[in-house]
Amino acid sequence: MRGDLATAPDGVNAPVFMVGALKDPWSGNLDGKQIIKGWVDTDSERHERISDLAVSDGREIGADGRASDPVGNTVDVEQATWTNTIGAPELRAVWTDTDFDPSVPAVYYASVLEIPTPTWQACDKARFDIKITPEGIPRSHQERAHTSPI
Repeated sequence: MRGDLATAPDGVNAPVFMVGALKDPWSGNLDGKQIIKGWVDTDSERHERISDLAVSDGREIGADGRASDPVGNTVDVEQATWTNTIGAPELRAVWTDTDFDPSVPAVYYASVLEIPTPTWQACDKARFDIKITPEGIPRSHQERAHTSPI
């Protein structure tokens, strides 16, 4: 999919995105919502910038557009369970690309992250009482979903 942004109305100098997400009812709460912008500069160099739009649990987004504190982790790796006592069931935000330059080709996509949940390896270990090899495989991870490029 591809498209070009039409000429903006008077007084609008940058694209504005409204982004929302609801948690999967059978999975973890939401950790945060992001916009990823990719562009190519005049020297044909590729760039990417991730901006946090909304984060759960009262965490702050810094001047650099990123949350510095992690959401936490409620995973019990031995039981392969987690609790939804952190995160949020829904996140919504409005974001404006303050660095927008209509002469620079750019692409945007949104991403949503869940709180940590057990990996399938942790679930197999708990259900079937098997040894996980090799040692050091993560037992929790954060699921994420991405939109198509905007």
